[in-house]
Amino acid sequence: MWIKRVFPFYIFSSEKDRRLKRAIEQIVGFKPLNLSLFRLAVKHTSIARENTKGLKESNERLEYLGDAVLGMIVAEYLFKKYPYKEEGFLTEIRSRIVNRESLNQLAVKIGLNHIVEYNQSRKHAQSFKSLNGDCLEALIGAIYLDRGQKKCRQFIVRKLLRHLDLEQVVKNNPNNKSQLIEWAHQERKQIRFEIVEVKSGRHFKEFVSEVYLDEKAIAKGMGLSKKKAEQDAARRGLIAVGQLKE
Repeated sequence: MWIKRVFPFYIFSSEKDRRLKRAIEQIVGFKPLNLSLFRLAVKHTSIARENTKGLKESNERLEYLGDAVLGMIVAEYLFKKYPYKEEGFLTEIRSRIVNRESLNQLAVKIGLNHIVEYNQSRKHAQSFKSLNGDCLEALIGAIYLDRGQKKCRQFIVRKLLRHLDLEQVVKNNPNNKSQLIEWAHQERKQIRFEIVEVKSGRHFKEFVSEVYLDEKAIAKGMGLSKKKAEQDAARRGLIAVGQLKE
């Protein structure tokens, strides 16, 4: 009891670490060795503080690493699963698996949303739209550094990909832009996309894209990146030309 009175922060940190360790073990399927990596993996940049070197400590660097590792392991998995498919098919399916919306959903399914730490006082939903997916990539980066490529592949294949119906991923084509372009070519029409506006908020940017068919504007779309804005505009464009139900 005297330790708790003299060093209350130490006890709190130890209890918090034990909870984090149990949560990570439950999510990934094995014990973390270097818990500091996983502390960092769940720390969003909104609560980052500067260390003694003047650098903000958040999960962004681990996210960068995890993104590369995830892409490589998923590419290898698809390469072996579909030995007779061409490069274009493999690239498209990998993109559907590792896109931000898919990663956000996977992160929630494995429970990462319960342990990610962020500044909850920010009220704008767009500030944290990719919070869980970013944390998942950071977690993958932490696993890679902590336990190596073999354990990282084990987590991705056994824990993540099992939540995906791969045949449905292959069957469904969420790429509205490619669908609209393909339709336009079949109809022998000229099509182009243009970013017509960029709205700047305190913590985000929102892009507005317009799609033109034979130089006539048929739809506008919005998103937090140019790519997402174009996809939204393409979806609305497909509705406008009768190729998609609203």
